[in-house]
Amino acid sequence: MPEATTSAPKAPHAGAVRQPRQVYAVAAVSALGGLLFGYDTGIISGALLYLREDLGLSSRGQEIVVSIILVGAMIGALCSGRLAGRYGRRRVVLWVAVVFAAGAVGAAVAPGTGSLIAARFMLGLAVGGASNMVPVYIAEVAPAAIRGRLIVVFQLMVAIGQLIAYVCGWLFAGSGGWRIMFALAVIPAAVLAVGMLRLPESPRWLVEHGHHDTAKAVLRRLRPVGADVDAEIASVREISTSAPRASYRTLTRPWVRPALVVALGVAAFSQLTGINAVVYYAPTMLSDAGFGHSVALLTGIGIGTMLVVAGATGAIAVDAIGRRRTMLFFLPLSGLAMTVLGIAFLLDDSPAQRWTVIMSLFAYILFNGIGMQSVVWLIAPEILPLSVRGPATSLATLTVWGFDLVIAITALSAINAIGRSGTFFVYAAMNVLCIAFVLLKVPETRKRSLEEIEKALRAPGSLRRNLSDRTL
Repeated sequence: MPEATTSAPKAPHAGAVRQPRQVYAVAAVSALGGLLFGYDTGIISGALLYLREDLGLSSRGQEIVVSIILVGAMIGALCSGRLAGRYGRRRVVLWVAVVFAAGAVGAAVAPGTGSLIAARFMLGLAVGGASNMVPVYIAEVAPAAIRGRLIVVFQLMVAIGQLIAYVCGWLFAGSGGWRIMFALAVIPAAVLAVGMLRLPESPRWLVEHGHHDTAKAVLRRLRPVGADVDAEIASVREISTSAPRASYRTLTRPWVRPALVVALGVAAFSQLTGINAVVYYAPTMLSDAGFGHSVALLTGIGIGTMLVVAGATGAIAVDAIGRRRTMLFFLPLSGLAMTVLGIAFLLDDSPAQRWTVIMSLFAYILFNGIGMQSVVWLIAPEILPLSVRGPATSLATLTVWGFDLVIAITALSAINAIGRSGTFFVYAAMNVLCIAFVLLKVPETRKRSLEEIEKALRAPGSLRRNLSDRTL
């Protein structure tokens, strides 16, 4: 048996080597899980305007219909990590596609509130599994040089799914149109299932389970001609054999803790900064504020467009300037836009006030989408060590959905209690706290292989200092 190398191979610069097309195909097909995730979480925004009328839902009833998908997502995230550790990343994503399709059909034909809630819970299981496993799968397949942009493709697809949901909400507006909105999710779910049948398993999972020859064959298809596949396999083996087997108990080890703090902190702030309060309830809030259903739905389409622009910009930014710098540049702008939004709702109703509300909404979505949402699904799969990547990313994803649930079940109640301005000022304060957290805790992982990141985690000293740009 050849001796394992002592350091991970350096990734070539993204512009120096042409990457195989199959790498991009893997990212594109698996990221369809992101499109489904975005569509199924975003479609409720337009559907809610008519669901509440057709089913006679109160504010609390609306919050339950919106938030039950998040309860399912928490359970799906928690279970998918263990399933992926046992059966493989690819197989779990395939199962997720099947559950997506079943949940979409159930929601479309639901005869009443109870059955709709059950179907959206099933959709939540799939959303949690997709948000947990697709980024991990892409991270473990992609070369380090382009890993950031390929994982952010997942977030871009989430944004595209949300935009499609907003457009469908406008096109199928009216009583009963929400059934068509839910049913359309079956199409991308079927495409994802068929596509995953043709994709390879994660080479890192294969190495961890002793399938070294298969892993080598997969890497030869996913790496440029001349890449040192043997060295990469040896590096993964070194990390895999020196680490304890995955378990939640392993997460309490001192050397794992800094990575876990970063992953869970970013996950929590991705929701506490307010993004999904806007995504879920913007049409409802605007309609209740006197904007009218049509204007509210068209504003939703604008929000979806900003999410797509943010996803595309973030895909470039995370590799061009880095994950940490992207957050530190755009999060202050996000907090400022949210503050302006809060102030706008204090002003008397006028054309200028309404334009201020809409433009600050758009600005907030753009800046938070680039600075926070582009990074949240990227940082955990990168920074968490291989031996605990399954359960640890499950915990990070569970944190995303747990705090998303908190936002979903409190947003309308908070508006009723402290007003729109007070609610948005709270979210603006969360943006400020997030900036402080990034400054103190989040390292830069740009241009690092997953094995280099893990070695920096195990090394003495601060993780952020070990992974500073000066050590590149």
